[in-house]
Amino acid sequence: MGRIGYGAAFSLQQQLVEQRKRGEIADQLLLVEHPHVVTMGRNGHTENLLASEELMSRAGIEFHHTNRGGDVTYHGPGQIVGYPIMDLREWKRDVVEYVRSLEEVIIGAIAEFGIVGGRMEGCTGVWVDGRKIAAIGVHISRWVTSHGFALNVDTDLSYFQYIVPCGLTKPVTSVRREGSNASREQVVSALIERFGQVYGFEMVEPVLTTENM
Repeated sequence: MGRIGYGAAFSLQQQLVEQRKRGEIADQLLLVEHPHVVTMGRNGHTENLLASEELMSRAGIEFHHTNRGGDVTYHGPGQIVGYPIMDLREWKRDVVEYVRSLEEVIIGAIAEFGIVGGRMEGCTGVWVDGRKIAAIGVHISRWVTSHGFALNVDTDLSYFQYIVPCGLTKPVTSVRREGSNASREQVVSALIERFGQVYGFEMVEPVLTTENM
């Protein structure tokens, strides 16, 4: 969907979640890029914000509280943010397994570019030798999912200085930092293909854009 503000993307997710609950639409995968924004999950701790909202605003960074799980994270240009809107009653009624499956999507996608991603015990997300390359935070309502994952492709990692990412004092990395010159389009294609494989979906061309929202 290209670049879209965090608030607009959140409103769209809420709309699609309600449609999915009513059975009016099939499962969806939204792929977007956000302008600079820091979000605080429902389990967030203010001490993991290393700058005031005023300071972040002067740096061109929005701030939003949100209803996803997890702590504080950053989104911005150079990331691919994925928002699956799925009814888990038609897949597996298992939230932990759902999070693990999102990790598997990302691990498989970045492997196509020679990056060996994996999990870290006690931590959510995808890691490369102890460096976080993708964050995951989800919300489940009546088994319908929203929020999702953020994969750093060629993100300016200096913006993470404003936060303790996901409450963990561990370094972050990106596809580019790990030595791959894969384009955004290539990474998007890999994510879509791997998403379909993991969930057993036939992935079809999107009909939803920012123009017809």
